[in-house]
Amino acid sequence: MPLPRGNMFFGLGPKLTDEQRKYVDSIFDYQLTIVNAKAGTGKTTLAVGAAKLIGKPLLYIFNPTEEHVMGHRPGTQAEKEAAYLGPLLDALLKIGEDPYTALYDPRNVDALKQGRVWVTAVSHTFFRGTNIQDKTIIIDEAQNFTKHDLKKVLTRIHDSCTVVMVGHAGQCDLPNPKHSGFAPYIEHFRDKDYCNIVELTKNFRGRLAQDADEIE
Repeated sequence: MPLPRGNMFFGLGPKLTDEQRKYVDSIFDYQLTIVNAKAGTGKTTLAVGAAKLIGKPLLYIFNPTEEHVMGHRPGTQAEKEAAYLGPLLDALLKIGEDPYTALYDPRNVDALKQGRVWVTAVSHTFFRGTNIQDKTIIIDEAQNFTKHDLKKVLTRIHDSCTVVMVGHAGQCDLPNPKHSGFAPYIEHFRDKDYCNIVELTKNFRGRLAQDADEIE
C-alpha cells in the first residue's frame, strides 16, 4: 500500500514533489528501493520517515569511509562512529523525533526501559555472520560501499525486511570511485520484481548546492 494521500507524513506530506511521493510510495510497495539522487533531495529524511510509519525497528547502516586517512582516534567504537550519523540525526529531527530517545545507546537506560528506542545505527564492518529479520533497513551513502561491502550486507537480510539503499553515484568518497558497488548493484537489481529504482532531482538546499553538484 502506498502512502495514503491524506497522510501528513510528519508535516512533509503537503510539500512532497511528485518524485518524492513516488519514492516514499516505493518504500511501502517494494521490498527493495534504490534511490540514486543528488545531495539535498531529501532521500535520507524521507526514508527515515517511511521507516517510522512502517513500524519495524530501523537498522541504519553506514560505511566509515574516512577512517583509513584519519588515523587512530581516541574514544569508544560508538564515539568514533558518531561522526557518521549526521544524516540520520538530521532526519530524525525533521520528522519530530528526539535522537536521544529514538537511537539505541546502551548508556540511555531510561529510553530503553520506556521502549522508545526504535533506531540502531551500525557500521557494515561487523556484519559478517549476522542475521537480519523483521526490520526496515537503510543503507546510507551506498556509493561509498564496494561491491563486496554491499554483498556482505545484503546477503544477511531476510525477506521480512524492507530495504532502502540510498546513494549518489556522483559523490563517491572511496579512494578509487571505480570500486563502488552502488552502480553495479543498481543494474543487478533493475529487473527484479521486488525492487524499484527511483531518482530525485530537486535540491532543496538551493541554487548554490544545486549548481555545485552539476560539476563533473
